[in-house]
Amino acid sequence: MGSLLLLTGGWVGFRGWQARAHLLNAAGLARELSAQVVGGDTARAQRTLAALQEQAGKARAATGDPGWWLGRHTPYAGDNLAAVRQIAVAIDDLARQAFPLLLRTDLTSLVPAGGRLDVAGLRTVSAELTTVNSAVQGTRSSLAVVPTDGLVSQVRQALVDLRGEIDRLANLTAAADQASRLLPTLLGADGPRTYLVVSQNPAELRATGGMIGAYAVIHADAGRVRMGRQGTSSALGRFQPPLKVPAEVRRLWADLPGIYPADVNLTPHFPTAAALYREMFRRRTKTTVDGVLAVDPVVLSYLLKATGPVMVPGGVPLAAEKVVQTMLSDSYQRMENDEQDAFFASSAAAVFNALVTKKVDPKGLLSAFDRAVTERRILFWSARPEEQRTIGDSRMAGVLPEKDTVPTVGVFLNDGSGAKLGYYLRPAATLTVGDCRADGRREIRLRVTLRSSAPRSGLSKSVLGLGLAGDPYTIRTLVSVHSPAGGAVLTTRLDGVETAVGSGTERRRQVTTANVEVSPGTSRTLEVTVLTAKTGAGTAELWLTPTATPWTTQVVSAPSCDQ
Repeated sequence: MGSLLLLTGGWVGFRGWQARAHLLNAAGLARELSAQVVGGDTARAQRTLAALQEQAGKARAATGDPGWWLGRHTPYAGDNLAAVRQIAVAIDDLARQAFPLLLRTDLTSLVPAGGRLDVAGLRTVSAELTTVNSAVQGTRSSLAVVPTDGLVSQVRQALVDLRGEIDRLANLTAAADQASRLLPTLLGADGPRTYLVVSQNPAELRATGGMIGAYAVIHADAGRVRMGRQGTSSALGRFQPPLKVPAEVRRLWADLPGIYPADVNLTPHFPTAAALYREMFRRRTKTTVDGVLAVDPVVLSYLLKATGPVMVPGGVPLAAEKVVQTMLSDSYQRMENDEQDAFFASSAAAVFNALVTKKVDPKGLLSAFDRAVTERRILFWSARPEEQRTIGDSRMAGVLPEKDTVPTVGVFLNDGSGAKLGYYLRPAATLTVGDCRADGRREIRLRVTLRSSAPRSGLSKSVLGLGLAGDPYTIRTLVSVHSPAGGAVLTTRLDGVETAVGSGTERRRQVTTANVEVSPGTSRTLEVTVLTAKTGAGTAELWLTPTATPWTTQVVSAPSCDQ
């Protein structure tokens, strides 16, 4: 028996040396190929695929013989060898199944040509994209369960890097799969459709991303898309008596979401906000739309990376690197309110026209949409229940779920200044998961820091607005923290001192709302302790209001526990 172990150890050592070299090569090539696919570099991707298949096949072979199998069942080294085998199989499956099919799939039907999307082509490619996405998601799941403890440092790092790149690829294939299934119907393959595209302004924060300042009507018929009338929320006026608001939302925000179009999204639950705005639009214009799509200027910056710069009437160029500053800062300094509304409308029209008329790389466009959806900057609600169910609880639906698969804490921001100072807000959030309690629940500590980069002088009246915080340069933000579903809010402190808060519930989550005022060059810290429902998970997730400058975030996990 001892001789057998010695021989096995020697054989595994030799094969391990071979496998390690092939595995590191394959992992690097897989990351490279994934990046090329996401970036749309098909020619280089084809060459990389051939090299990947060779290295992945050799890594799989080196970890698949009887000697390796015996080594996986020995003390100390067994877990390490088993993990290496899992990685090798996952990469080889990716190289043999997902990548070849993805590179063969024609994605051009996912982008407009001559102002029209090929809805018939979309339906044809849908089955291929579903197969591709299934293979990529399978590889993603296989890599996610590989334990990293005890792995040789180079292999562990290769695994971590590979996971990150495959996550990006999986997000892209999921977006392409969903788009190919939904877009034909949404774009009028079965009859004309009409939608509202609304622009959220993160300079004036609301829970879903920003006050809805402008809208455009989009008409779709048999894949041909055109822009119709445009307007502003202010032109819709106020509604008295107020529209009916869900009882929980009304207890938190009174009738405001039912009175003012700019306040429909004080709630983070986008279906509620979209349905209210749709009804307000219907009452004022006598036009009933089939759904509402929300975007923000940061989305435009991502799309402009795919389309290239566009020119707005009046000679103002919009480029990816500067569009957020142009729309959320520069325009307010040099334009009056009416001019700003017209500028936003013409900017949206210019980007829209570029999307439907320019030749755009489909993978680059998918990558832009995927990033925007991941950050919850693109939200869509369909007035047709069957379509809304298809979108489900995806990020694009903006549904505040009533159940959590992983404890999720929401941090939602609403401007309380009556100004356009949100552009200068720099937010950060840290979640720290506590130990398991005897009742199966956990405490989670949330730390939110808001910093102001606003100047102390020099801003226009348009930016400073109503100055409801007293000092017109102070940013007042109403920070609403939503507990995990079925959980509770335990304590709330501002800069270490217990603070007065508003409270309520929304969709099985306790809500606490604190008023946080930040003067130029300073920061304030809100600390909230929340309680989960019963859970064995040792991690948690954050759901955040998208801001002009992205959040800095950290989640500190704890060991899992048995329920």
